[in-house]
Amino acid sequence: MRRPERVAELVREEIVQIVGFELDDPRVASVTVTEVKMADNLRDARVFVTVEGTEDERRVALEALHHAAPYVRRQVGFALELRHAPLIHFVRDTVEERAMRVEALLAGIVTKDGDSTAVSADTEPPADKEGERPPALES
Repeated sequence: MRRPERVAELVREEIVQIVGFELDDPRVASVTVTEVKMADNLRDARVFVTVEGTEDERRVALEALHHAAPYVRRQVGFALELRHAPLIHFVRDTVEERAMRVEALLAGIVTKDGDSTAVSADTEPPADKEGERPPALES
C-alpha cells in the first residue's frame, strides 16, 4: 500500500472521531465519513461523506462541514503529527444514491411477457416455459 493510501486511512479514522464526537453542531449529526483520498504530496484530502435527510438538510450539513474544515484540519495535524496538515475538502458521496437508483431501474425492467422482475445476485434465474433453467451468466 502506498503512503498516501496509508495516511488517508489514518486521516479517515481521525475525522470520523472528530465529526462524530468533537463537533457539537447538530447539523452534522447525520453525517457519515465514507472515504478519504489524499493527494500524492499529502497536502490535500478529499473527505467523502454521506448525509441522511432531505436535500436541504444535506446542503446545510455540508455547509456546516465546510465551516468546520479549519478546525478539523488543526485536529488532524495535532493527532497525526504530520509535517503539514492537509487541507480538508468535504465532498458529498453519492455512490449509495446512484446504486439505489440503478436498483430501482433494474427492478422496473419489463420482460417480454410484461412481467416486472428484479434481478438479485443470491437468487437463481427464473425457469423458462419448458421448466428448464437458462444457463448461468458468466461474469
